[in-house]
Amino acid sequence: MSQYPRFLPLGDRALCVELGDSISEATNRRVHSLSREIGRLGARGVLDVVPTYRSLVVYYDPLSISHADLVSRIGELDGTLEEGEAVAPRLVEIPTLYGGEYGPDIGDVAGHNGISEADVIEIHSGTDYPVYMMGFLPGFPYLGGMSERIATPRLKTPRSTIPAGSVAIADRQTGIYPVESPGGWRLIGRTPISLFDPTREPPVAIEPGDYLRFVQVDQSEYGAIQSSVRAGTYTPVTRQRGEPK
Repeated sequence: MSQYPRFLPLGDRALCVELGDSISEATNRRVHSLSREIGRLGARGVLDVVPTYRSLVVYYDPLSISHADLVSRIGELDGTLEEGEAVAPRLVEIPTLYGGEYGPDIGDVAGHNGISEADVIEIHSGTDYPVYMMGFLPGFPYLGGMSERIATPRLKTPRSTIPAGSVAIADRQTGIYPVESPGGWRLIGRTPISLFDPTREPPVAIEPGDYLRFVQVDQSEYGAIQSSVRAGTYTPVTRQRGEPK
């Protein structure tokens, strides 16, 4: 019998629900499925649900629902996950201008792996990346699925400022800086879309459980999208994963 889910109290107002002991796409899909089901349950006293790589944290009001009742209800929900039809995740396209001033480290990534810059772009833009979780910065997606063919160590000395929208690689991970910040990841390109805007509802453009697809654009396309973003008229291209374009 599986030892999961495993329920760990985090003080008297939060519950950690572990669904596995390693990072995998299958475990992460289960995390997000359970997170959605808890949201649909609408249990009185549940305040928030935060998914991570292999677990989720449920914040609750102990005056409205007890720890034991919450564990029981979540356990019942988890037991029904495989009985329901799987929901196709959303795929969000991320227009990206690779190289040049927006991707100053793309040559280092190519050199480290013994391939061309064109190869880096083709490999990086040729995968659907699952959004395992959000963190580090508001709207920063932790992505899985990057090819080891372009894996490259972090910079020895982090940059003090990285522009918002920078697409980057660190070891075997890739991600997008949603706001300007320091960072040590290798910059290979930039997207003109805004991943985080506190004045927008919702403030983030992507969610845990989504998939991302980087789509190469040229300077003209980048400028046109950037103008649309600034005017507040841009809508990211999305579809259910598996659907044709």
